[in-house]
Formats: sequence, C-alpha cells, structure tokens
Amino acid sequence: MTNGKYIIVAGLIIVLIGTIIYFFGDKLSWIGRLPGDIRIEKENFKLYFPITTLLIISILLNVIIWLIKKFSN
Repeated sequence: MTNGKYIIVAGLIIVLIGTIIYFFGDKLSWIGRLPGDIRIEKENFKLYFPITTLLIISILLNVIIWLIKKFSN
C-alpha cells in the first residue's frame, strides 16, 4: 500500500472508534477501571495510570495489525 492508503485506513479506523464510543460509550465505562490500573487520589493530588487497560489495548492492536498483514498478501 502507498502512504496515502495508510492515511485513509488510519482515518477510517479513527472514525470507527469514534462511532463506537459515541453510541456505546455508556457500556464501555469499565475501560480504565480494570484490576491493575493504578489510581491514587488524595486531597490535592490525583494519579491515574491504566496499566492493565493499556496492555489489553496493545494486545488487541497487535492482533489486528497481524491479521491485516496476514490477509493483505
């Protein structure tokens, strides 16, 4: 694929993700609140680091990219 096609595919994926979040956002409230996500809240300090959520998203993206590469040949 040429660079232009990659940009179009990336744009379509962003639109798809935005549509899913827009219509199903209330059902996706568990994202970012998984066991393993670090959340520290004090009076004047908040720290939030979603380790588990980031790992799951990374695994899903890697599987999707692998499938696209496998079936695009």
